[in-house]
Amino acid sequence: MTNFYTMKIIRNYILIECIVPFFLAMSILVGIFMLGNLIQLTNLVINKGVHLSVIGEVFLYSIPLWLGYILPFSCLAAVILGFSRLSADNEILALRANGIHLTKLLTPLLIIGIILSLVALIINDRIIPDTHHKRHKLLKTLGVQNPTALIEAGMFIHSFDNQILFIHKIDGNKMYNVTIYQPQEGKPTRTIIAKEGEFTPVPGKDQIKLKLINGTSDEPNLTNPNSFYKLNFDNFFMTLDLSNKKKKVEKKPKGMSLAELKDEIHNLERLLVDTGRLETEFHRKITWSFATLIFMMLGFPIAVITHRREKSANVVFAILCAAFYYLISIGCEALSIKNIAPPAIIMWVPNTISGSIALYLNIKCVS
Repeated sequence: MTNFYTMKIIRNYILIECIVPFFLAMSILVGIFMLGNLIQLTNLVINKGVHLSVIGEVFLYSIPLWLGYILPFSCLAAVILGFSRLSADNEILALRANGIHLTKLLTPLLIIGIILSLVALIINDRIIPDTHHKRHKLLKTLGVQNPTALIEAGMFIHSFDNQILFIHKIDGNKMYNVTIYQPQEGKPTRTIIAKEGEFTPVPGKDQIKLKLINGTSDEPNLTNPNSFYKLNFDNFFMTLDLSNKKKKVEKKPKGMSLAELKDEIHNLERLLVDTGRLETEFHRKITWSFATLIFMMLGFPIAVITHRREKSANVVFAILCAAFYYLISIGCEALSIKNIAPPAIIMWVPNTISGSIALYLNIKCVS
């Protein structure tokens, strides 16, 4: 009975040691992600006139999307920093001297890691896809109300049906060196080029008037419909329709739950359509969820074996471990999407490698 209460006190003591660095790591990472997003969102408010309430809503929807990265790394940092302090103050050595085997310290971490991984799975399966889709819908609506708000210079813009826009420079509501591509099935792509341009929303309609100034456009040759001739213009007006975009916003793979991904994969397989991207996302959600458990199991032996008082050194270990995992994961994701390797195998490679390293280090640590 005494041993039971002793272990309970020790477990609670260790839990308290890990809770503080866990929330500290969470706070720092949230702050970093917030800063990176605030710069872009502030630009939308100041330079493009987007209402502050809309930006606030976009920002709130963005927070859950960061949890997939923040939760595993925070667990890793918490375990490394918590046990590093115990190891540096020789408290681990004192526990061993009193006959307490390290496996008794590792077992609670294993249980907590499994619980947090299941929580991460729920987050990746339900919360992140839901907020990702809502954020996507909000951005689409924002694009209808203020078309220039989400337009970035130097990027291909696919927001409009049968129109691909490329803009070299944006200054307020004016755009410079505008190129519009209009793909046509079975025919050459029509191209319109203008030195300047600007958007004007049509009141009461999901349409946008595009005024182009000083440019050329490809016009069909009446004698040969498959070819074009160049037409110079001073002013050229186009109407871009966004009604379909507003009425229905299809879910992207990141906005689908595991069940929705599975159904979509099944439906596309019957149509003999490539499902590599969907299968990749399906396995990514699962593997990234259990990264929480792997990171915790990896942090324990690193903290116990190093015997260093410098917390900064162990923080570097945590960053390197996380970077190693996510770099391999991103590489495997690229291979999976390109169908170079089966998603069900390649997407589990980072977990297999990291899990094997964690298992080896833990066996070495407790033996």
